[in-house]
Order: sequence, then structure tokens, then C-alpha cells
Amino acid sequence: MPNQRYLTKSRFKLALECPTKLYYTSKSKEYKNTRNDDPFLAALADGGFQVEELARLAYPEGVLIQAASGAYDEAVAETEALLKQENCVIFEAAFRYENLFIRTDILVKKGNVIELIEVKAKSFLLSDWPAGPFLGKRGGIETSWKPYLFDIAFQTYVLQNACPQFEVRPFMQLIDKSKKAQVNNLNQCFRISKNGDKRKDTIRLVNSLAEIGGENLMTQIDVSGIVFGILSGRYFYNAELTRNFEDLVQDFSEAYHKDQKINAPVQFTACKSCEFKNLDTDGLKSGYHECWKEKMNWGNKEFSKPNLLEVWNFKKGGALLRDHQVVLMEELTKEMNPLSLDPHKITSSERQWLQIEKALANDDSIYVDRENLKAEIQEWEFPLHFIDFETSTVAIPFNTNRRPYEQVAFQFSHHIVEANGAIIHANEYINTQPGEFPNFKFVRALKLAIGESGTIFRYSNHENTVLNQIRVQLLESDEVDKQELIHFIESITKRKDDEHEGERCMVDLCEVYKNYYFDPHTKGSNSIKAVLPAMLRRSMHLQEKYAQPLSDINVTSKNFSKSHTWLQVLNDEVQDPYKMLPPVFDQWTNEELDQLSDIEDLNNGGAALTAYGFMQYTDMSDQEREALSQALKKYCELDTLAMVMIWEGFREVCVVKLNNIR
Repeated sequence: MPNQRYLTKSRFKLALECPTKLYYTSKSKEYKNTRNDDPFLAALADGGFQVEELARLAYPEGVLIQAASGAYDEAVAETEALLKQENCVIFEAAFRYENLFIRTDILVKKGNVIELIEVKAKSFLLSDWPAGPFLGKRGGIETSWKPYLFDIAFQTYVLQNACPQFEVRPFMQLIDKSKKAQVNNLNQCFRISKNGDKRKDTIRLVNSLAEIGGENLMTQIDVSGIVFGILSGRYFYNAELTRNFEDLVQDFSEAYHKDQKINAPVQFTACKSCEFKNLDTDGLKSGYHECWKEKMNWGNKEFSKPNLLEVWNFKKGGALLRDHQVVLMEELTKEMNPLSLDPHKITSSERQWLQIEKALANDDSIYVDRENLKAEIQEWEFPLHFIDFETSTVAIPFNTNRRPYEQVAFQFSHHIVEANGAIIHANEYINTQPGEFPNFKFVRALKLAIGESGTIFRYSNHENTVLNQIRVQLLESDEVDKQELIHFIESITKRKDDEHEGERCMVDLCEVYKNYYFDPHTKGSNSIKAVLPAMLRRSMHLQEKYAQPLSDINVTSKNFSKSHTWLQVLNDEVQDPYKMLPPVFDQWTNEELDQLSDIEDLNNGGAALTAYGFMQYTDMSDQEREALSQALKKYCELDTLAMVMIWEGFREVCVVKLNNIR
């Protein structure tokens, strides 16, 4: 069947998110798809392939279907031949029913019974489900698990119809966070090929569970009750998709087969995060814009107006769109989104209304709660410490006795600001040695770095979360100085579960920004990657200072030369310092580059995580390891210097009366 358009499980899951997306998928040359451009999502996908290989270790007799992706007839024929055996285990078994096609992770045939096993890198703890696996307190499926369970329900439906002679029993195999790795470098036993088919070319360096200590990090859960509940109509995906499951599948299948667009209503959450939105002039169409033209009768006038999808943390948007067809900012009233005020800070609703009102008035000015910000700053004590961590969480641990998705803290950067204005890149730590669990050395180095005096700053809650997780690891350890390290962590962190707050608890600069400062140029984002460029754009002080060489501005660096400048202005626009970070291998020859990984830059957290994973390869060259290590140091140093710049920006608006401040 040439050019056959099958509804696969991935396309079915996409249609559950938004049925209209079926029309835009598989058209990469016609429509923009931002999911194809996300390196972090790519890294997560690779982790999934690693977990599949781990799951296969429990079935040494398993046979992999060799047909490539898209070779439907060949894959089905291979599967049918194997199923003629009384008992067999098949990896990537293929089944076709009408215009539906699936490839299953693991299929175990025992006589006339088929165990359909879906393997996921998603983690679980059985203790998290007092009402039963995947079920909430009211007996419904937990929302976060619906995509996975409807996925296996789809596979079960196809398999039942393609092979009615068999009894199908669906299972899920998941990463179990209660289990521990029994060997070092377990993660690196399952490597992703850079070139070939990742389904077939994942490199597995072990052949049995015995080689990794006999402990399987995965647990298999019978999901027959939930799956057949989905198939029978007991459970629905959401309020918009309440049709009989078979009818739903057939509707999706027919639309995709005929390449017809499903006229589903626009949805606030789905549209807000739509991957088929194109704001660039790269020649690709925007599915998002097509939908709003067709379903909401929007034209250029409406698209040019500010809308509620852009508003920060706007949780009422879904109900307003669904019930009142309200989506433009100009349509929103105070009755729809009541304004609450707090004399001590900017509230969430006040922040939303600041964004809305400034957008409608085309008001470019910043808003600062100057008095409360000034009072906050006056509480801070020199020397000021700015810290940032780089961490990794992976499904398959790097180190023995570590659980899946445990935090691995492998790097920090530390800037100090002295009372005299000196800015010192005082300390940094990085540990990329394969097989070495760095967390406890990390905390020792951090404790030594920040000393016993001065206010400590982080940006967002990541550092607090990581340190609290290391605290738990220390409690379970036999480190001789565990109590000393635990006391240190407790002194600078806080915990929600027991309302603990250390006497020297870290100050979250992100919360400071949200409480006292609003800049319309961040478009509602409070990320440091948005706040820093916006602040640099405003501040002549920061522009003048950081456009000079480091040697001239009383700023030290461990990774950049004294002649380095952090800011450049091109065409009257301040350039984002993160985008100015040098490529990892910019000083290398073409011959040297041929031997290196394909990481070109480290200007996002996903790339940093991936780089650390690469450096756990025991056979990586010293040359490549050092290049990646140096790139990570530069990236992390900029993170803490960015915090210093934001602190300088806060101080400036409290001292200087600016023209563009209200």
C-alpha cells in the first residue's frame, strides 16, 4: 500500500492533545513543528530508548523485528511468522487493523494469551497510589498518567482486532524509584547511536540482568482493569473527548487517512503550547494561525492584538474561552479576573493586570514596588553570595546504590559581591569523572565556598530542591561528616513538609523579581533567560559597565580573559550574553572535530544535561571531556554573573529615579 497513512500510537496520542494537530503532523516541509527543534525533548526521547533496552534484558529469548520504521508490510509479515510459534517474545512487534498500525515494545505470547507490555521511562512509587495504581482519590485516572494509559488502550484495541484469536493482557513496565542500581556506569551500558535507527541501533554493552547485579530497576504493573475501563467507556480522556473509544479511534483514523482536518474547538492550554505555531519568516506555515482563522474568524487585526494566552500564570483562561469565548486582553474585565492587592508585594493577579494593561496601552515602562524592594535589599548582608547548580536526573543511574531519577549535583558556580563593590568569581566546582557519585563532595565544596557570613542568593527553587534531596541522601549514608553536612544544608534551605527554614536561608531572586518588579519586555516570563536581557536593555549603568573589559570594572573571572566583555550592542540592541557564549569546540581543527560529539553550544540547560551524560562515557577521550568541561564552566559562570547583574539592576532602581519607571 504505497503512501498509506496509518494512525499510529504516537499520532493517536497527539490527537488526544488536540484532534486538529493530526492534520499538521508528518508535514515538516510544510508546517512548523517546534518539538522537532527542542534538544531537551530529544534527550528525554533518547532516555526512553535506553529504558527499552534495559527492559529487554529480562527477556533474553526476545526477537527484534528488523523492519525499519515505515516498512509496514515487512514488519507485519515478520511478526506474523513469529506468532506461529507456541511461545515467543517479540520486540517491536507490528500489527495492522484497517488504517491503524502499532509497534509494541514487548510482546510475550504464551499459547493463546498475549501479554502486551508497554515500557516507559516515567517513574513511579507504589506508595503514591493509596487508591490503586494510576488512580486518584475519587477513583478516576490521574491526569498525568492518562496519555500513557490511553496509549496502551489504543494498542490493546488494535491488537484485539488484528488478532481476535488471542486473549490480550496489557501491562506497563515502569522505572521503580524504590530500587537501586547494583553497578557503576549502568547508564552507559545503553548508548544511543548518533547515526542509525535508534530503534535498532541503541548500543547495549551487557546481555543479561546478571551482568548488572541481577536487579531490574523496572516493575511490571497489570493495567487490564483501567485499559478495559477505557475501552468500555468508563474513563474518558477529557470533557471534550467523551465519545465511545472505538468511535474516537475511527474518527481519528479516518481523518488522518483522508488527510482531513478535524474541526475541533480551540483550547486554551493546547493552543498556548501549540508546537505548530510559527512566528518566524522561514517559509513554513503556522497551524496555530490557521486554526484561529478558521474557528474564531480571526484576521490580521485580531492576531495583532494582545491575547490572554500570553498572560503569565493565567489559570482562568480555559474557562473563559470555553464559556464566554473571551480570549483578547481587551475583552477581560475585573469581574472575570478580580484584582487582589497586598501592601507588601505585587500579587499574582496584580502582576497579570500589569501585563494586560501595559500591553493594551502600549506602555513600555517598568513597574517597581520601590519601597518594599528597598526594604528587602536593606535586609541583605555583605558579602553577597550568588550560587547556581548544574544537575542531572536520569532514569538509569550513573552510580551504584543510586535510585532512578535521583539528583546528581555535578557543578556549581559562586560569585561574591563585597561591600566595596568588588565582584569576584570566587569558586566553582565540577565533577565529571565516570562512575563517581559527586553529591557529597559537591556539598563539602559548597560549604567551604560560602563560609559562615553574608546573604546567599539563588534564582528559582532548583538549588533549594537539590540540597534537600542531597540531605535525604546524606541521612541514608555512612559519611563520617554527614551530620555536619546536614546541618549546613538545613541552615541555608527551607522545606514545605515541616515548615523548616534555616537561619541563613537562601534568598530567591526570582521571587524578589515577582514580588517587586515587572517589565513588559519579559512577556510574562520570570525566567532568568528573559529577565536578564530585559534588565540589560533598561539599564544604562549595566550597559556601560559590562561593555568594558573585565579588567576595567573590578570583576574577576575563572574562565574568561581579563579582556573579555560581556555586552555588545548591535543595531542599537543589547545582545543576550547567553547567545554570545562561544561554541564548545570553536578552537578545534576539522580533523579534531570529526572525533567529537555533536554538541555545538551550551546555552540551554538541556544541552548541559546532555553534556554531563556524554562525559560519563568511560571511553571518552580526555580531549573531548576537557572541552565539554570548560564549556560547562563558562555556562555556569554566566548564570551566577547574571544574578549579580540582576541584583545591580534592583539596587539601581532603588537609588536612581529612572524615566521609564512607574
